[in-house]
Amino acid sequence: QVQLAESGGGSVQTGGSLRLSCHVSAYTSNTACMAWFRQAPGEEREGVAAVRFDGSTTYADSVEDRFTISKDDAKNTLYLQMSSLKPEDTAMYYCAGARVVISQSYLLDADVYSLWGQGTQVTVSP
Repeated sequence: QVQLAESGGGSVQTGGSLRLSCHVSAYTSNTACMAWFRQAPGEEREGVAAVRFDGSTTYADSVEDRFTISKDDAKNTLYLQMSSLKPEDTAMYYCAGARVVISQSYLLDADVYSLWGQGTQVTVSP
């Protein structure tokens, strides 16, 4: 059974950077699509960034040009490099995976992902 484990969260000031990691207990090539989501208290889970098996990526408008998603198949790890962080980026961040190929237009839709990690907290102070 594939398991996802996030790490790298923490507390930073506005303008700071963090890199989140998501280790996959099986080959990342077994997951056709992987993504990062986040959820702030009282808010719905929001798609942040996703990457397909072919390397194509998509980002939420709110993080475009600030966040970069990448994966290292050799290390079975998904990354999210976050820079120029803002207080509104504060949330629990989750790694997600899907074994089926997802249309580009649905990559940030949480309902299409069947594999989820436990989350890592990111807090950005003013």
